Amino acid sequence: MKQLIECVPNISEGSDLKKINEIANVVETVSGVSLLNVDPGKATNRTVITFVGEPENIVEAAFLLIKKAQELIDMRTHRGEHPRMGATDVCPLVPISNISMKEVAKWARILSKKVGEELSIPIYCYENAAFNKERRNLANCRSGEYEGLKKKFQDKKWKPDFGPSKFDNSVEKSGATAISARDFLVAYNINLNTTSTRKANAVAFDIREAGRIKREGNKITGKIIHDKSGNPMRTPGLFKSVKGIGWFIKEYGIAQISYNLTDINTSPLHEVFDKTCEQATKRGLRVTGSELIGLVPKKVLIDAGRYFLKKQNRSLGVSEKEIIKIAVKSLGLDELSPFKAKERIIEHMVENNKKDKLINMSLKDFTFETASESPAPGGGSISAYCGAMGASLATMVANLSANKRGWDDKWEEFSNWAEKGFKYQNQLLELVDEDTKAFNKIMEAFQLPKETKSDIKKRNIAIQDATKNAIITPFKVMEIALASMDVIKKMAQIGNPNSITDACVAGLCARTAIRGAFLNVKINCLDYNDKEFITQIIDKGNKIDKKAHKFEEEIIKITEETMNK
Repeated sequence: MKQLIECVPNISEGSDLKKINEIANVVETVSGVSLLNVDPGKATNRTVITFVGEPENIVEAAFLLIKKAQELIDMRTHRGEHPRMGATDVCPLVPISNISMKEVAKWARILSKKVGEELSIPIYCYENAAFNKERRNLANCRSGEYEGLKKKFQDKKWKPDFGPSKFDNSVEKSGATAISARDFLVAYNINLNTTSTRKANAVAFDIREAGRIKREGNKITGKIIHDKSGNPMRTPGLFKSVKGIGWFIKEYGIAQISYNLTDINTSPLHEVFDKTCEQATKRGLRVTGSELIGLVPKKVLIDAGRYFLKKQNRSLGVSEKEIIKIAVKSLGLDELSPFKAKERIIEHMVENNKKDKLINMSLKDFTFETASESPAPGGGSISAYCGAMGASLATMVANLSANKRGWDDKWEEFSNWAEKGFKYQNQLLELVDEDTKAFNKIMEAFQLPKETKSDIKKRNIAIQDATKNAIITPFKVMEIALASMDVIKKMAQIGNPNSITDACVAGLCARTAIRGAFLNVKINCLDYNDKEFITQIIDKGNKIDKKAHKFEEEIIKITEETMNK
């Protein structure tokens, strides 16, 4: 399976779009690397660039980007709000799929060595690529920033991991770069209705893990309290794995709190947002919105959307699109500029092109594709789609019931049913395409060469494997559609009575899905040689079919009784 790494270099240029694009576009000269996002910030004079690819390609692309930044950015004239120490300030590598953090750390060090030796840029390895504990923290590596590099190099303890340790003319222009292997870091700014950096910092200190320095008496001007070793003592903030500072953004005319969330499982974004709102209110401030910098894992917004839906006592059994919409509005992510989820969620950006998927077609195009002379999509895909529509109708009834006037005390029960229905709907939608893929695999197997005995043997094995898959796929449709009938029946029993016929139609769709899928199981069994497997699958199919028939009769009976009341 393909290994994927995300690279998120931050360059010290946020205004000159020509330079920014020239630096960012160089990554696309490397085969197999996809440039996902370029997010410039004028006030911070910093741009976050995101690209994805396989390890070797990522190392090459990152090297070229750092080289181009070295050519075009002069740190001797750089000014900006954000801490920085180099033309390419940081260059973290992030595991995306089929690769461990340990492996990513290895690639980060390979990149560090290459940049240090070939470009003569001082390199500090941090987080999981660090060679010692003190250098794991980026703040330690970047302390003193660009202006402090000359003095820093004089300290043997802070000799760069790779590259030169002399502040010569080349380093004076390029500065130093920090390279790491790390988990997803969510860069997140919260907007305040103030221009005071001091007040923004006060809230940031309440939230961030480092908290604030302890002082005697007055928290601002009081004498700093030290521990026995002479180090300043601190009052920790409310969240671990959160870094934060306040700053004034001239471009927006407001103060912001800039957070880095380094572990979204430990400190979810929505919880940081809510607590920031609370602490801001205590200080006479108000949060007006927020902004995400660069790309974000889908989980962040899904978790946030679900969190805010729960607070509203609203059903969670809705589409990801709706959940994300709730998250965007609740967090105020569109206050400063439009938030385009398709361009900001990393999973949406790294997905393979799925325009050819059946479930991404319009209803009209799907029916035309089905009616065409192509044998796929056929009965199996249509059965899966019938099942998906049945589960969708059941979910609709659950959501309508959760929001019914006078049923406020029942919202959570109906939300749970809606979530189940939505899960079955999504599984069945995936099987629409899976069934067509299963058929196509059989066709591909039959087209394999059969010139030699070895060819014939391989071809026969491929045909049998593809046939088995073509049996298992519609059988999955049967299993999931049957599970959905439990939701359908329950909605017929306890759901909004005004939607009783919708629940009944859902039952008819599920029943059709099961009968249609079973026909596909049976016909594909005719070409499969493992008779024991066939006996078992047909036996299980008959049991599912009987249960579905019973469900259908019960749902119809409940519907007729409800209508006749």
